[in-house]
Amino acid sequence: MKLPPLVLASAGLLTVGLLTAGCGAAPAGSLGPVPSGGTTSSSSASPTASSTASAPRSADGEPSSAPASPTPTPARQISLQAWFTRGGKLFLTERTVPATPRVARAAIGSVLAGPSAAEYAAGVRSQIPAGTALLGVRISGGGIATVDLGSSFVSGTSPATMPLRIAQLVYTITQFPTVRGVRFAINGQGVTVLGGVPVQSPQTRAMESGYLPAIIVQSPAIGEQVSNPVTVSGTADVFEATVSIRVLDSAGHEIARTFTTATCGTGCRGNYSVPINYSVPRTQRGAIEVFESSAENGQAIKVQRIPVTLIA
Repeated sequence: MKLPPLVLASAGLLTVGLLTAGCGAAPAGSLGPVPSGGTTSSSSASPTASSTASAPRSADGEPSSAPASPTPTPARQISLQAWFTRGGKLFLTERTVPATPRVARAAIGSVLAGPSAAEYAAGVRSQIPAGTALLGVRISGGGIATVDLGSSFVSGTSPATMPLRIAQLVYTITQFPTVRGVRFAINGQGVTVLGGVPVQSPQTRAMESGYLPAIIVQSPAIGEQVSNPVTVSGTADVFEATVSIRVLDSAGHEIARTFTTATCGTGCRGNYSVPINYSVPRTQRGAIEVFESSAENGQAIKVQRIPVTLIA
C-alpha cells in the first residue's frame, strides 16, 4: 500500500531525530580508564543492590545517609617527673603530657604550673612563685642546660626558700640522661647569685641531694585509684634498707602491712617495690604509708603518706 507523503515525511524526521539523539549523548574525548576488578555479571551488577550493601548501616539496620567517620587516633602521651616540696624536703610527682621533642621545657612547665589540688591538700607545695615565666631552655653538647626564667623567680626570696627553688628545677631537669647540670639565667642574663644566694654553676643533683627525703614514693600517686593488690615502689635510704608499708582505710585504721628491702640502705639510696594485699567492703578513700620502723621502739618514722582511693 502506498503511504501518503505526509506520513513518509514524519517517519523520516523521527528516524533522523533518534539518530541525532543517540550520537549527541556521548561526550567527546577519552572514555576514561578501564575499571579495575574486572566485569560483573548481570545478576550482581544492580547499582541499587551494590550501593545498599556497601553503605554503612545505623543501629537499627537501615543504611546510613553518611559514611562512618574514621576513629581518631589518640595523641601519644609521655610521663615526666615534676619535683615539688613537702615538709621542707623535695617531693616527686609525675605528669602526663602530649608527646613532644621539647621534654625539658614540658617538665619545667609542669613545675611552674604548681601542684594539683589533691597534692596541695596532701601538703605538697612549690617554692617557686606563681607566675614565674620560662623564657627559654638551651642544652649544650656537654649536657649543661641553661634555664632562662623571668624575674618573678627571685621575688620574695629567703635563705630557706631559694635553695629549695633551685633544687626543684635541678631535679626536674636532670631527670633526662642527656642533662647532667643546670645553669640559670634571669631575663636572658646568666647569673651566679639568685636572690642573694650564691649559686655554683652548673648545679647538679649531687649538690642538692641533702633536700631529698629518706623515702620517696613513686607509685602510687596522690589521689590515684588503686586496686588489690597495690604495688608500692620508690627509693629509700633507711636503716638496713628495710622499708615498711601499710594501708589505712577511710577511718585511719590499718588494714594491711608488709615490708621489703631496698637495693641499698644505711647511707645509700636504693630502689624498692612490693605488692601489698588489702580488703575493704566498699570503695573508699584511704592512704598508703611508707616508713622506717624505729630501731629503738618500732614506731613509724620518716613517714611518707600518700592519700589514695581504695577500690573494693
